Amino acid sequence: MKLELNRIAKRPLYTIGRLFVDGKYFCDTLEDRCRDLDKEEKVMHETAIPAGTYEVVVNVSARFKRKLPLLLDVPYFSGIRIHRGNTDKDTSGCILVGMNKQPGRVINSTGYELRLTGMLEKTMLSGEKITIQVR
Repeated sequence: MKLELNRIAKRPLYTIGRLFVDGKYFCDTLEDRCRDLDKEEKVMHETAIPAGTYEVVVNVSARFKRKLPLLLDVPYFSGIRIHRGNTDKDTSGCILVGMNKQPGRVINSTGYELRLTGMLEKTMLSGEKITIQVR
Protein backbone atom coordinates (compact mmCIF):
# COMPACT_ATOMS: atom_id res chain seq x y z
CA MET A 1 0.00 0.00 0.00
CA LYS A 2 1.26 3.44 -0.88
CA LEU A 3 0.35 6.58 1.01
CA GLU A 4 1.17 9.94 -0.49
CA LEU A 5 1.16 13.21 1.44
CA ASN A 6 1.19 16.31 -0.74
CA ARG A 7 1.84 19.48 1.25
CA ILE A 8 -0.23 22.23 -0.33
CA ALA A 9 -0.12 25.15 2.13
CA LYS A 10 3.06 25.94 4.04
CA ARG A 11 2.31 28.58 6.65
CA PRO A 12 4.52 30.15 9.37
CA LEU A 13 3.05 27.95 12.14
CA TYR A 14 1.57 24.93 10.33
CA THR A 15 1.39 22.95 7.08
CA ILE A 16 -1.76 21.68 5.38
CA GLY A 17 -1.63 18.66 3.10
CA ARG A 18 -3.71 16.11 1.23
CA LEU A 19 -3.33 12.40 2.01
CA PHE A 20 -3.87 9.81 -0.71
CA VAL A 21 -4.13 6.04 -0.26
CA ASP A 22 -3.16 4.05 -3.35
CA GLY A 23 -3.77 7.13 -5.50
CA LYS A 24 -7.20 8.01 -4.07
CA TYR A 25 -7.81 11.08 -1.91
CA PHE A 26 -8.38 10.04 1.71
CA CYS A 27 -8.34 13.22 3.84
CA ASP A 28 -6.55 16.44 4.69
CA THR A 29 -3.57 16.65 7.02
CA LEU A 30 -2.06 19.14 9.44
CA GLU A 31 1.61 19.23 10.41
CA ASP A 32 3.99 21.63 12.08
CA ARG A 33 5.85 24.24 10.04
CA CYS A 34 8.09 22.91 7.26
CA ARG A 35 11.74 23.86 7.69
CA ASP A 36 14.71 23.12 5.45
CA LEU A 37 16.73 21.18 8.02
CA ASP A 38 19.87 21.54 5.89
CA LYS A 39 19.64 25.31 6.36
CA GLU A 40 17.42 25.86 9.41
CA GLU A 41 17.59 24.52 12.92
CA LYS A 42 14.95 22.01 13.98
CA VAL A 43 12.63 23.50 16.59
CA MET A 44 11.35 20.83 18.97
CA HIS A 45 7.55 20.36 18.71
CA GLU A 46 7.36 22.98 15.92
CA THR A 47 8.96 21.33 12.88
CA ALA A 48 7.44 19.04 10.24
CA ILE A 49 9.33 15.94 9.12
CA PRO A 50 11.54 16.17 6.02
CA ALA A 51 10.11 15.26 2.64
CA GLY A 52 10.94 11.69 1.68
CA THR A 53 9.63 8.14 1.53
CA TYR A 54 9.21 6.19 4.75
CA GLU A 55 8.06 2.72 5.68
CA VAL A 56 4.95 2.64 7.87
CA VAL A 57 3.95 0.05 10.47
CA VAL A 58 1.03 -0.09 12.89
CA ASN A 59 1.81 -0.75 16.54
CA VAL A 60 0.75 0.36 20.01
CA SER A 61 1.94 3.84 20.92
CA ALA A 62 3.32 4.06 24.45
CA ARG A 63 2.26 7.71 24.58
CA PHE A 64 -1.27 7.35 23.19
CA LYS A 65 -1.96 3.79 24.49
CA ARG A 66 -3.57 2.64 21.22
CA LYS A 67 -2.57 1.26 17.83
CA LEU A 68 -1.37 3.97 15.46
CA PRO A 69 0.65 4.19 12.25
CA LEU A 70 4.37 4.80 12.90
CA LEU A 71 6.81 6.17 10.30
CA LEU A 72 10.20 4.43 10.42
CA ASP A 73 13.67 5.94 10.02
CA VAL A 74 12.68 9.60 9.74
CA PRO A 75 15.86 11.73 9.77
CA TYR A 76 16.17 14.03 12.83
CA PHE A 77 12.95 12.56 14.37
CA SER A 78 11.71 9.58 16.35
CA GLY A 79 8.20 8.40 17.21
CA ILE A 80 6.47 10.05 14.26
CA ARG A 81 2.85 8.89 14.16
CA ILE A 82 -0.25 9.55 12.10
CA HIS A 83 -3.01 10.41 14.56
CA ARG A 84 -5.97 12.56 15.52
CA GLY A 85 -5.73 16.18 16.59
CA ASN A 86 -7.00 19.59 15.58
CA THR A 87 -4.23 22.22 15.59
CA ASP A 88 -0.44 22.50 15.39
CA LYS A 89 -0.46 22.34 19.22
CA ASP A 90 -1.59 18.68 18.91
CA THR A 91 1.44 17.59 16.88
CA SER A 92 5.14 17.31 17.66
CA GLY A 93 6.23 16.55 14.13
CA CYS A 94 3.43 14.00 13.68
CA ILE A 95 0.85 14.01 10.88
CA LEU A 96 -2.71 14.84 11.96
CA VAL A 97 -5.60 13.58 9.81
CA GLY A 98 -9.03 15.15 9.30
CA MET A 99 -10.81 17.74 7.18
CA ASN A 100 -9.34 21.23 6.73
CA LYS A 101 -12.44 23.42 6.93
CA GLN A 102 -10.86 26.27 8.94
CA PRO A 103 -7.42 27.91 8.63
CA GLY A 104 -4.81 26.05 10.69
CA ARG A 105 -7.17 23.27 11.82
CA VAL A 106 -8.45 19.84 10.90
CA ILE A 107 -11.78 18.51 12.17
CA ASN A 108 -13.44 15.07 12.36
CA SER A 109 -10.00 13.72 13.13
CA THR A 110 -10.96 10.70 15.24
CA GLY A 111 -12.94 9.01 12.48
CA TYR A 112 -10.14 9.44 9.96
CA GLU A 113 -7.55 8.12 12.40
CA LEU A 114 -9.61 5.01 13.16
CA ARG A 115 -10.39 4.33 9.50
CA LEU A 116 -6.79 4.81 8.34
CA THR A 117 -5.32 2.75 11.18
CA GLY A 118 -7.73 -0.09 10.43
CA MET A 119 -6.88 -0.06 6.72
CA LEU A 120 -3.14 -0.02 7.40
CA GLU A 121 -3.32 -2.73 10.05
CA LYS A 122 -5.25 -5.01 7.69
CA THR A 123 -2.69 -4.37 4.94
CA MET A 124 0.22 -4.98 7.29
CA LEU A 125 -1.29 -8.27 8.50
CA SER A 126 -1.56 -9.43 4.88
CA GLY A 127 2.22 -9.04 4.60
CA GLU A 128 2.10 -6.12 2.16
CA LYS A 129 4.62 -3.33 2.75
CA ILE A 130 3.27 0.14 3.50
CA THR A 131 5.11 3.33 2.53
CA ILE A 132 4.34 7.01 2.71
CA GLN A 133 5.84 9.53 0.33
CA VAL A 134 5.89 13.02 1.83
CA ARG A 135 6.40 15.92 -0.54
